Amino acid sequence: MTPIEVSLRKRWLYLLPAVFITYSLAYLDRANFGFGAAAGMAATLAISPARASLLSGFFFLGYFAFQLPGAILAHKYSVRNMVFTSLVIWGTCAALTGVVRQFWLLAIIRLILGIAESLIFPVMLHLLTRWFTRAERSRANALLILGNPVTVLWMSAITGYLIQQFGWQRTFIIEGIPSILWAFVWFFFVRDKPAEARWLSPEAADELERQLTHEQLSFTEAPNVRQALLRPDILLLAVQYFCWSLGIYGFVLWLPAIVKRGAAVSMTRTGLLAAIPYLAAILLMLIVAYISDKTRCPRSWLVAPFLFIGGVALLCSYYFASTSFTAAFLCLVVAGACMYAPYGPYFAIVPERVPRNVTAEVMALINSCGALGGFFGSYLVGFLQAVTGNDRAGYLLMSCSVLLSAVLMLFLRKPAQRNIVAPLAPATP
Repeated sequence: MTPIEVSLRKRWLYLLPAVFITYSLAYLDRANFGFGAAAGMAATLAISPARASLLSGFFFLGYFAFQLPGAILAHKYSVRNMVFTSLVIWGTCAALTGVVRQFWLLAIIRLILGIAESLIFPVMLHLLTRWFTRAERSRANALLILGNPVTVLWMSAITGYLIQQFGWQRTFIIEGIPSILWAFVWFFFVRDKPAEARWLSPEAADELERQLTHEQLSFTEAPNVRQALLRPDILLLAVQYFCWSLGIYGFVLWLPAIVKRGAAVSMTRTGLLAAIPYLAAILLMLIVAYISDKTRCPRSWLVAPFLFIGGVALLCSYYFASTSFTAAFLCLVVAGACMYAPYGPYFAIVPERVPRNVTAEVMALINSCGALGGFFGSYLVGFLQAVTGNDRAGYLLMSCSVLLSAVLMLFLRKPAQRNIVAPLAPATP
């Protein structure tokens, strides 16, 4: 192995763990709200179930509104500095969720939390396009997005225990503080470009930049952001991701409550049961990302089938919900794994369709539509539970939405241009 290859391997050992932990903390402070709801937040604060659902939705409104502005700022300012600031803000807001008692204050905090976290995902994906080539991007994306199911996996086990021991208010405080502390670690380790990293040799940085530039040769630089955002394939991906997120965020936020009611167990056991779908998701995400990079098959071929299976599994859980918790839960395990599986190849689609001068904005548009889908998913699933008094209507809504997202992927045409990819020296672990 040449010195350049050895140096390039450090991207997987230095950059990706920092990116993974940052996104993991973001997801922790986002998803633990579902455990607060399951632990009786509405009863403690004397708010109706519908208003409790609205609280979870406020996060996504802030998350939706600031995606594009955040991506534009990422081009003008340092991604490293933006993420540092966001970590401090959202960690503070997450901790304050366990302190305040008034509904309107909680609504403001959830909104600010969404704004602070809105910068993270699109700028992280954009950061990875500066550090990883096309042949590596699905795996790099998957390792970033693994922060989602891995967080929910350990959070499901630990948060249930913390709530049982200390109550949901103190749990929010305990789980908000790590984000503030991690901000300083992030600032120390991460750099915006390979040439700025002290742990990467100048020769390796030059070689990586050469190959990333070579990948852009078949692209014509987009004249403006608006033209890129209005492309038919980008609009299709935005609508598709809206439907996908509606199903998956409803699943994430309300799974603990669904398990607790169905299994009638303690919060600790609820957390352990709720962790199982995410363990399956982690394994399947890694497998699918590896297949995507190694086979070089069209990325969409690995997205639609898994979403279809996930939608069918959610539909089966709808039918079993009133008769067998065990059967319904097994269907939820399959659904969770399949809905998460194609994230790596999915977010590798955009950099293969648009030039990098608009990549961050395009991914922000798609992710903002996902955030809007998350708002409707979190609110409508909770609202349907409050109105009907059971979980079945929520299952039906999530399953139909995920099935529609699978169908929409079938309409995604091959890009008119294909990247010219120079072989990269082996740099993966």
